[in-house]
Amino acid sequence: MSVDVAIVIVTYNSSDHVAALLESIPAAMGELSYSVVVVDNGSSDDTLELLRARTDCIVVESVNDGYAAGMNRAVRASPEARTILILNPDAELDPAAGRVMLEVLDRRGAGIVAPRVREADGSLSPTLRRGPTMGRVGGLSFTGLAAFAERIEDPRDYETEHEVEWAVGAILLVDRRCYDAVGGLDESYFLYSEETDFCLRAKDAGWATVYTPQAGAMHIGGGSGESATTYTMQQINRVRLYRRRTGTTRAGIYFGLTVLAELRRAVLGHGRSWSTLRALLRPALRPPQLGAGDSILPR
Repeated sequence: MSVDVAIVIVTYNSSDHVAALLESIPAAMGELSYSVVVVDNGSSDDTLELLRARTDCIVVESVNDGYAAGMNRAVRASPEARTILILNPDAELDPAAGRVMLEVLDRRGAGIVAPRVREADGSLSPTLRRGPTMGRVGGLSFTGLAAFAERIEDPRDYETEHEVEWAVGAILLVDRRCYDAVGGLDESYFLYSEETDFCLRAKDAGWATVYTPQAGAMHIGGGSGESATTYTMQQINRVRLYRRRTGTTRAGIYFGLTVLAELRRAVLGHGRSWSTLRALLRPALRPPQLGAGDSILPR
């Protein structure tokens, strides 16, 4: 049986948060028909025990072969649906959020819709992003200038509905036709950059990403843990994405600038940047899950 929305969630040691997310779904969906599939990527806490005790979701137990792989697995386990709602386990949806996002998707003919997201303390979570460029190599910028920062910080940019290049993937509604056209999430990223890659490839294929402030959600962030390893994955995947989109020559310059940016962060006291620097310069030290350890310029 077909549904309006196939809700897909990937958990990894998410017992502190996933119940609140699941309990927020009915009010967010309203009269829409939906399914909920949760793929657990090998949690070692009591996430699975919690999920098995619930009746409001289908649970798929898996090894941890990455966030993108888990999401694609959840989609395959879902019934036929018009749309796919990608959710992080540490998010919570506001009432009517799903209905509003679907209305925007239909009205705008978009491929992806992102809602307004707030932090746990109620403050705005800046989830909108500009596309990767040489000038934005660090992702963030103390200058605040758009030419040097991917993250969009100005609160005025979160007041109106508009197209964006990409948005953080904690809460995204995706037209199933868009998902199929792009071929799902690229599993080679394992963790981080998969939503960047997905939104940009969708745009290449003619599917826009639209932000709407009319739908709301909360995202705690870091619900599955953050470490020096995951930070290293984030930076290496940024280089990989840039290489895949621009070619080896430009990516070589981007790689060099990434090394300089991480060196600056390390000198300024960002402790995780030292291990990231070592992984950038010594491919054998890169997280093996990425399969990016065979050459100095990550593939």
